Amino acid sequence: MEVSNLSGATPGNAFLPGPESYSDSPISGRGVGSTPGGLILPGPPFSVFTVLVVTLLVLLIAATFLWNLLVLVTILRVRTFHRVPHNLVASTAVSDVLVAALVMPLSLVSELSAGRRWQLGRSLCHVWISFDVLCCTASIWNVAAIALDRYWTITRHLQYTLRTRRRASALMIGVTWALSALIALAPLLFGWGEAYDARLQRCQVSQEPSYAVFSTCGAFYLPLAVVLFVYWKIYKAAKFRFGRRRRAVVPLPATLQVRGAGCGFGGGGPWEG
Repeated sequence: MEVSNLSGATPGNAFLPGPESYSDSPISGRGVGSTPGGLILPGPPFSVFTVLVVTLLVLLIAATFLWNLLVLVTILRVRTFHRVPHNLVASTAVSDVLVAALVMPLSLVSELSAGRRWQLGRSLCHVWISFDVLCCTASIWNVAAIALDRYWTITRHLQYTLRTRRRASALMIGVTWALSALIALAPLLFGWGEAYDARLQRCQVSQEPSYAVFSTCGAFYLPLAVVLFVYWKIYKAAKFRFGRRRRAVVPLPATLQVRGAGCGFGGGGPWEG
């Protein structure tokens, strides 16, 4: 009977829960951990540890940006640095400045979001991922270019003139950025996977297996192999030169040293007496 009265009650005579029901409701009192819509929010959003970590990351971003910017300003203002290999160093500094200015701040925002969800939209996700891959790949290949320049300077110092060195460095810088742009923009140009997932609010590098192999080999393993091979060749060339110089300086035999000592004044030479 009571059930039928409750089911037929009008809005004005609706059943009101007792105090114990209010205490169990997620919106009871609408305290710190709740919202009017019934969503339960976590407690304090940031702990002391989180604040310290964020502070250190912000300082790291600022230091990376300022340090590489200082390198660029120094190379631009000092005329003696307007030559190889400082232009390769400047190219590396440009890539690192872009990482600190465009990639690292958005990475920090993504890390601080709830569940590491990307809430900045699809377009900004593509910009972030593209610059991330572009600048990191360019930075790695610039290191490989510096290693090649050092190798040619040591092993081909006669043929590797200043003019040739300038042309080679300009070509290496162009190839570095062109290859980096190809690896970074391949998903957008050729539909090689998708970086943004609207359902999960995820923004990450394309997980297409073929692109993962292509980008990993082109952005890391290939330049790493170049650097290791080149520095191994530099070590062998330096070791060969050092050994040749040691063989060129041959000590005099002991008999010649004794004769030389005896021919001096007061040393008992043939003219003595």
